[in-house]
Amino acid sequence: MRWRIVPALSLPLALLLSACVSSHAQNNSGSSGNTDGKGDVTLNVGDQKGNDEAVLRAAGQLENLPYKIKWSTFTSGPPILEAVSAKAVDIGGVGNTPPVFAAAAKSHIKVVAAKHGTSDGETILVKKGSSLKKTADLKGKSVAVAQGSSAHYQLVASLAKAGLSLKDVKVNLLQPADALAAFTRGKVDAWAVWDPYTSQALRQSDARVLTTGRGVVNGLNFQVANPSSLEDKKKVKAIKDYLGRLRRAQDWVYKHPEEWAKVWGKETGLPYQVALDSVKRTNGTRVYVAVDKPAIASEQQIADTFAKLKLTPRRFSFADYVDTRFNGDLPPSTSAPRTYGKGS
Repeated sequence: MRWRIVPALSLPLALLLSACVSSHAQNNSGSSGNTDGKGDVTLNVGDQKGNDEAVLRAAGQLENLPYKIKWSTFTSGPPILEAVSAKAVDIGGVGNTPPVFAAAAKSHIKVVAAKHGTSDGETILVKKGSSLKKTADLKGKSVAVAQGSSAHYQLVASLAKAGLSLKDVKVNLLQPADALAAFTRGKVDAWAVWDPYTSQALRQSDARVLTTGRGVVNGLNFQVANPSSLEDKKKVKAIKDYLGRLRRAQDWVYKHPEEWAKVWGKETGLPYQVALDSVKRTNGTRVYVAVDKPAIASEQQIADTFAKLKLTPRRFSFADYVDTRFNGDLPPSTSAPRTYGKGS
């Protein structure tokens, strides 16, 4: 599996958390991390700093593990899926876009779990003083976006909803570090981006939201496993238990947003208020849902869009890269995400 290689980002680690992009920096190999639990089964888990390991530990869900979890930390979703495909890790958590690119590259992966959150963190930002008031106003304007990212899809979908296409705007394909600089200096009129970049820009870069991903993006994140791991009965049992712990940890996050924001900020370097904003806008709203037909259809739409844009090498059936055995009695993927209410 190969993605276009780009220079390493210069933003703080905090802003690399949700970089669900098709491009990734060099030096993405998983670093050796902690090992938890005991037993004769070891589950190798791919993670990003401040994500699954951190939340499981904060929520007390790494206690009394009847198997071992060996953690490997990666910079973003794409290299996690490279490791999954290569059998270097059994399972890893990623956003909604890396599985599309991995599947298009014929990687050995299976989506086994999903969580659904609000799309309020998926935004197109403009400066507070900008004359742009609605998406249609972007016609003829310059927009920064990371190529192949979830924000790239959101930009395409948002423009389409307003009766426009990428041909109607001046697209600046910039990774977040360069996009933030261009946006801050007024070199672009708008910036299509995701949380926690959204929360940080709103706090620190004189930004306001032109439009969000509501109604245009699916708000999904996934756990993705290697097919061979799913053929091992002992690992399947461990994976089922692991997914249950992730669900309970996500419940804890929703109930303890301030506590999680402190942990997340410490883990990643995010300022506490930015972390709390992101938790209440996006991170804490997520709930585990079934990987069902609507979820698959939604991912298929993303896959078809990127194929049409020639950002992926082929069209394919996303359903071929899904294993639904862990759905159990989980709610449908279309279930409403959680909310902290108005003024959160």
